[in-house]
Amino acid sequence: MNNKVLLGCALCFTAFPSFSDVNISGFTSINAGKVLSGTGVPQFGIDEPTFLADYPIVSVYNEDITFKPESLFGLQVTADVGEGLSATAQIVARGADDFNAEFEWAYLSYEVNENWTIQAGKKRLPLFYYSDFYDVGYAYVWMRAPADNYTWQIFNYNGVNALYSGSIGDWSLSGNIYMGREDDKENKLLSDFFFNAQTREIWKDILGGVIQTSNDWLEIRATAMTYTNQRYIDGEPSMWDGKDERDGNFYGLAVNADFGNFFILSELNRLDLDGNLDTAMLTLGYRIDSFTPFVSYSTFDQKDGDDGENHNTTSVGVRWDFHSNAAFKIQYDEVEDNSFSLAVAGDSKAITIGVDMVF
Repeated sequence: MNNKVLLGCALCFTAFPSFSDVNISGFTSINAGKVLSGTGVPQFGIDEPTFLADYPIVSVYNEDITFKPESLFGLQVTADVGEGLSATAQIVARGADDFNAEFEWAYLSYEVNENWTIQAGKKRLPLFYYSDFYDVGYAYVWMRAPADNYTWQIFNYNGVNALYSGSIGDWSLSGNIYMGREDDKENKLLSDFFFNAQTREIWKDILGGVIQTSNDWLEIRATAMTYTNQRYIDGEPSMWDGKDERDGNFYGLAVNADFGNFFILSELNRLDLDGNLDTAMLTLGYRIDSFTPFVSYSTFDQKDGDDGENHNTTSVGVRWDFHSNAAFKIQYDEVEDNSFSLAVAGDSKAITIGVDMVF
């Protein structure tokens, strides 16, 4: 989809005001950065220092200053046709994909009652706390959600889900039960960084659930998902113990605490898939008027016999809310990649700056 379609879709939605109540919102991030130093991964043919800032969309920085890897523009259109029925579409153009606009979300919603909503279509896979607003940089304190923790190769799905919203005393309570599948015929992360060959990644028989509760200072989110994985590299099926598919189970827990100026963000995740793959993130931040300095640490650990994939990132940054709808950010990241045969991008030190805006 080219960029003309991005504008055309928005104009089409606004052309029928008599049939529905249409709301259009948007978000953008204009980011720039460079690698200060790094090792690369010579055994993978990556000789220059490289910082892999975002795993799913493969946002890569090198020693040259660039705006392309993480800059993006998005539009979300919601059409409410009444009696509880609505349609939502989200279109995003990313610099990492040469600003070719793609549908990230396209689904229908039906409000059964004040507590339950049924949805069907294409949505973001709700594995993590920030999954639903992963592309909206204004929604979080960092330049990007910590990459070691937000690293999966599949991040959308096609299917159905049921949302619940309610409360128990002083606690709000929400839930999400979902099922579906995703077939990524040319998975960018696996194709470009792991196998150097066209890789088709399939997650089928997805079944998962999320439950989240919060009061005025504490928020807890727990999630679990099961799925079956198939993979084709240059058209040939991958085999695991003589089978062309394998089952995975994902578990996640996020706990956030906000004490006014000081806040703590944390996530722990485990994927049981031919052994355990563990990720974690911890962020400490402090609000000083419109400025929010923070420090963050994230880690990824997957054992594979005597080897495996193991990397961590330490980040320090500042967010400045200079406008009611915009924030300036600057962040320093130091990556330590302790893998060898499964190394991703090697050690690196990088700096990024940018502006996130919603409208």
